[in-house]
Amino acid sequence: MDANLSRGEAPAGGSAYAPAFLDALVGAGLLVPTGVQGLYGRSAVFEAVGDGLNGAITALGADQLAEVLRFPPAMGQRDFETSEYLQSFPQLAGTIHSFCGDERGHRRLLARLQDGEDWTDQQQPSGVVLTPAACYPIYPVMARRGPLPEAGKVVDVLSYCFRHEPSLEPTRMQLFRQREYVCLGSPERIVAFRQLWMERGQQLARALQLPLEVDVANDPFFGRGGKIVADSQREQKLKFELLIPVNDGAPPTACMSFNYHMDHFGALWDIRQADGGVAHTGCVGFGIERLVLALLRHHGLDPARWPSGVRATLGSA
Repeated sequence: MDANLSRGEAPAGGSAYAPAFLDALVGAGLLVPTGVQGLYGRSAVFEAVGDGLNGAITALGADQLAEVLRFPPAMGQRDFETSEYLQSFPQLAGTIHSFCGDERGHRRLLARLQDGEDWTDQQQPSGVVLTPAACYPIYPVMARRGPLPEAGKVVDVLSYCFRHEPSLEPTRMQLFRQREYVCLGSPERIVAFRQLWMERGQQLARALQLPLEVDVANDPFFGRGGKIVADSQREQKLKFELLIPVNDGAPPTACMSFNYHMDHFGALWDIRQADGGVAHTGCVGFGIERLVLALLRHHGLDPARWPSGVRATLGSA
């Protein structure tokens, strides 16, 4: 139960949709292929739009009095294990391994490289895992601080995140940015927070003149057991997504998500409310790359020619 933006999932092995939009983005120099599906460089123009989006999101959340935290796109293995991400999404996780051997091991590694053989078994876990969702690093931090303030807590967090989902869909990147506001506190506080941001998310999308719909959703839990969890998540309406058409011939893509985790993370990390009760949590997640791509899809590949209202919202009028 995290800030996964799940709609528009690609089938195993890649995308079923023609990559015409991807070809156009690459041809315009907005995305730079690396030879790996879902791993791209970004141009200055692409980054400028992303910066404008982040500015608009900051303005939208100015009244939240949020603590701003920024983490690298990795977290400790122990905290990752505590999150139970592997129990729910093993197919998406990415771990960082490094060479830890001696000179003999290094010679063995070099020999395998020279012979074109697999060398990855010469590496060992580093104790560091790629961050799967921007909110994950904040929960152990909040737990170590002790009980939350009486009114709860809001945190503004931004991070590159990793999901192992190779695809030709430009919206399904393996490394991408999530901007989140995360709320910790009482159930009532979280429900009100999520409703507020569902309204504000739609407000932002309309200011950007993007077609949208909001629908109940579920995270991509793994396996047959995961389907039961996903069905329960939908039945309880714990997750909603703001969907925008982006990919060629594909269902609309989740560009924002609005999540109520109940006491899941509070119980895992023993995060306490001021009265000693287990904290509930919720978050709103903005997919920065997906929103940039939605703007490029609907307004054209040259932001200088976008409608004045859209440019004003992005601070580029």
